[in-house]
Amino acid sequence: MVFSSITFLIYFLPIFLLAYHVTPNKLKNTCILIFSIVFYAWGGPKFIFVILGTTFLDFFLVNAMAAAKDKATKIRFLILSLCLNVGLLFYFKYCNFFIDNINGLLGTDIKWTKVLLPIGISFYTFESITYVVDVYRGIHKPLKNFWSYQTYIILFPKLIAGPIVRYHDIADQITNREKNYTSNVKLSGFFIFCFGLAKKVIIANTIGLQADAVFKLAPEQIDMAAAWVGAIAYTFQIYFDFSGYSDMAIGLAKIMGFRLPENFNNPYLSGSVTEFWRRWHITLGSWMKNYLYIPLGGNKVSGAKLYRNLVIVFLLSGLWHGASWNFVLWGAFHGLFLVMERLFLGNAFLKMGKVISTIITFIIIVTGWVLFRNENIEYAFHVIKQMYSFDIFDGKFALNNDFWFSCALAILFSFFAFIPATKAIQEKVYGEALSGSGKSVLVLVSISLFYISLSYLAAFDFNPFIYFRF
Repeated sequence: MVFSSITFLIYFLPIFLLAYHVTPNKLKNTCILIFSIVFYAWGGPKFIFVILGTTFLDFFLVNAMAAAKDKATKIRFLILSLCLNVGLLFYFKYCNFFIDNINGLLGTDIKWTKVLLPIGISFYTFESITYVVDVYRGIHKPLKNFWSYQTYIILFPKLIAGPIVRYHDIADQITNREKNYTSNVKLSGFFIFCFGLAKKVIIANTIGLQADAVFKLAPEQIDMAAAWVGAIAYTFQIYFDFSGYSDMAIGLAKIMGFRLPENFNNPYLSGSVTEFWRRWHITLGSWMKNYLYIPLGGNKVSGAKLYRNLVIVFLLSGLWHGASWNFVLWGAFHGLFLVMERLFLGNAFLKMGKVISTIITFIIIVTGWVLFRNENIEYAFHVIKQMYSFDIFDGKFALNNDFWFSCALAILFSFFAFIPATKAIQEKVYGEALSGSGKSVLVLVSISLFYISLSYLAAFDFNPFIYFRF
């Protein structure tokens, strides 16, 4: 079950909100836990026991670590928990990948059962790691109630595709969130949810149809225009698909009284690849920084080691997205530009000015998405080659009005906050300070977006979710 499905919107969500609203405060976590288990089991009934089992073990390992008197014992429990979580992720997500590559490299024929990937495993595994590491570092005390810990891990708005929530950011809200459970916060959450749903359904789905149409073409059918249409369509599809889903998660959490961290901040306004990664999938970037980049030494090391750290982080970031070499190359692509910006490109961007550096950065990001989109690396490189080939459009495919409409919306909302005046409008709409007529307009817009999105879902069968498999 995903948020942008008729089943969720018409049946699951209304029933949950009604039940949650009438449930006493002291039992709201129980309500969340029950509905979260149903939500996850709907799409992966076998794997709900994997989550419940590993969180059960983790809870007692972390509490034993916190109670240990000496550092050596704490470290042993830390390693046990990390091995449990990383081992789980490796088994389900990467075993087949490594076995296939060993067979290809050594010419062996190692037999291995094809392992199905549990939904959202990368997200909840990373959150489990934040819990044990934050407790080990003394950033926050462990939760004493097992069901509270289960609620943190399995909270359904963030369970499938994040945001990746660090334990200490939400720990106090698990036990007490009454101050967030106000009409203004709930109204803001409803709007953010509806706006995210519209981004996903009206923009991402429509543009995604065109991206799929291009990338299904045979290599010889792709000219320069087709390559750019496919690349730009996918660039907007993945942004509005993922950011829309993140908005829905954040909005739902707000309705429930939780404040989840922002995951996107107008990433296509970036004037460098470094800035892009401060704006794109912010919670993953924060996780990589706090639990990988800084432990490696961060930027408090010599030049060569700094560049090594950047490359390692982005190679692993690419691999986190999927067990395929195209994701690793995509990570390396971004890591290369980050190193180049540290060496010389960053200063060049500053001298160019905001407009030109933003255009160049956008072109770099668009090119990288071609690698991300196509597991066939040879095909991806062919598309990139055609993008810069000046092999002019010869009319092999046509673009319909739905695409142009959604593309116009995508451009508008991607670059809306480019100037301070429009950025202020965006912040006001996403804020919680509206009153009187402002509230009435927000309610009207939210309801309209909700029903327009439902009509799109009813009319079209195409409703993919890109990050569902990560």
